[in-house]
Amino acid sequence: MKAAVYDNPGPPTVLRYADVPDPVCGPQDVLIAVEAISIEGGDLINRRSTPQRSSWIVGYAAAGTIVAVGENVRDRSVGQRVTAFDMQGSHAELWSVPASRTWLIPNDVGTVQAAALPISFGTARHCVITKGRLNEGETVLIQAAAGGVGLAAIQLARQAGATVVAVAGGRERQARLTALGAAHVIDRFEQDVVGEARRLTDGRGVDLVIDPVGSTLQASLSALAVEGRLVFVGNAGGGGLDVDLWSPMQNNQTLHGVFMGSLFERPAVHRTVDELLEATGERRLDVVIDQVFPLREAARAHEYAETAKPLGRVVMTP
Repeated sequence: MKAAVYDNPGPPTVLRYADVPDPVCGPQDVLIAVEAISIEGGDLINRRSTPQRSSWIVGYAAAGTIVAVGENVRDRSVGQRVTAFDMQGSHAELWSVPASRTWLIPNDVGTVQAAALPISFGTARHCVITKGRLNEGETVLIQAAAGGVGLAAIQLARQAGATVVAVAGGRERQARLTALGAAHVIDRFEQDVVGEARRLTDGRGVDLVIDPVGSTLQASLSALAVEGRLVFVGNAGGGGLDVDLWSPMQNNQTLHGVFMGSLFERPAVHRTVDELLEATGERRLDVVIDQVFPLREAARAHEYAETAKPLGRVVMTP
């Protein structure tokens, strides 16, 4: 099969389109003929910084059609369309993953959207609802609101009845974020995020911050109200996660760290992705796709995802 692989970590140019052996479908696995690959933030971080053995296939998320089923799998069958999550291997024509890390795609959901949904919307829901405990009438500030998790969080927070303050770079994104549910959009290039968050809440601060950036954690804490909650997930900014915890202690604020890689197989989390797929099929959620590249141009796709500040997910198709 063809795959996008790298031998040593580095910039997008380390990726090469190559022939590699087909994956083996294990007894607990399904083998997927990949039709759409979502480039996730973790894919970019791994490619930049994680040493692997020769011809390593990166990638957390993809969707396609099952072409083989492991001998111990009872709830999946050949011909079903699924979207999947695993720790590596999605940047390829074929992908073998544990059946427990797949979700059936409803008829009304496209494969491209399905590939991008589990990580972005599953993460956003866990952050906003499960850990963030967002209530109707509260105010939530969402850092990196134009990214996949941010766009999902805007929609889920608005549906929960909250006032959404979205942080993004560039005025041209304001209309799109507003259409998805943001009541206010802060341009991080031109405005002081903390000052604007305080102004919009009459000096009180926001009840909840969702922060997938990492390098913005100190600002996120400064924007919180007394007894507010901060949920931080991932480290898209690539910097350190050091913060001064004296102020959060004095203000009785709560910090929650989220790493979804270990959570998707939990029954409750797995079910929420099924629910999110159903909501997408019913047009209650919008999985925003910025651009689609062919897999053979994986290096260009990664470069675009890293440098172009896309609105939503970047997807590849074999």
